[in-house]
Amino acid sequence: MRPTTIAVVAVLLAFPLGFFLKARLTACVVYAIVYLWSFTFQALDLLLAREGGDYPLSYGLVTAGVFAVGFGLVWLGHRLGAKRLARASTAQ
Repeated sequence: MRPTTIAVVAVLLAFPLGFFLKARLTACVVYAIVYLWSFTFQALDLLLAREGGDYPLSYGLVTAGVFAVGFGLVWLGHRLGAKRLARASTAQ
């Protein structure tokens, strides 16, 4: 795994989870679980690759930013999915 793993998880999963799951809380919990799982393995990979030295604070800030963007995508997907369902129910 490389540093982009969590960004890929955020981009590929956050919006679809928000779009297809009715409950936003469920979408957020599923996203958080998958994100934290990939974050753990990505961090381990980076630690093993560094073999010593200081761990950069910027890495933590970037991953926190990706985490926040992912939740934003979940929210956006949920909002658009709710609009789609509302449109479908009024069209019938």
